[in-house]
Amino acid sequence: MKLAILDFATPFIGMEEFDTAGVLLWNWLSPALPEAEFEILEIAQGVPLPEPEAFDGYVLSGSEKGVYDQTAWMTPLRGFLLEAKRAGRPLVGICFGHQIMADTFGGRAEKVGFGMMVGAQAFEIEGAGMDAHVWHQDQVVVLPPDARITGQAPYCPMAVLKYDFPAFSVQFHPEYTAEYLIEEITIATGSVLTPEAAATAIASIQKANVESDLMAAHAAATLRLPA
Repeated sequence: MKLAILDFATPFIGMEEFDTAGVLLWNWLSPALPEAEFEILEIAQGVPLPEPEAFDGYVLSGSEKGVYDQTAWMTPLRGFLLEAKRAGRPLVGICFGHQIMADTFGGRAEKVGFGMMVGAQAFEIEGAGMDAHVWHQDQVVVLPPDARITGQAPYCPMAVLKYDFPAFSVQFHPEYTAEYLIEEITIATGSVLTPEAAATAIASIQKANVESDLMAAHAAATLRLPA
């Protein structure tokens, strides 16, 4: 099985020496998919999108961009996702990946009024309570017609989506470790985050119990579906 991780994130200034979004996703998912060969494609850095048939499945990363931003890769990405769906290639979306999938497949994602949500939040996923790391100000607000909700939080009612075709996505960041997220918050304090917001976010992470393999088995099961 040959899988591509599509990395749409540009590292924060000060985070250049840390693992990229693509590497974090690889570290999170590869133990659940030992048979897979992964390749990271840094789309935000100018690497072109592949032909959908080039890989057996795709993982879409988070991003500092929203679905409404104008980037060189945003419109091609929408076309790629529609072609990948037609080709039967499994898709797993994380944060921005979750949003762009929903926005492309007939739903809508947008910036909502609560501001930047950072830290750890409690979710209900398939009837079970779970903590997860988050960093987002956008979310899915209209459900795509071919999707159903399998996870939510009071502030985020469409946090986990499963599609009628081989696709699965989450609003949170299962690939983030607590240490990585705290370092990211610390570096962003005073620019992206106020000191008060940063302190609240770090406290929520320290109180939470986030599993290191959160939703990895679900993602693996989707990516194993035959094309």
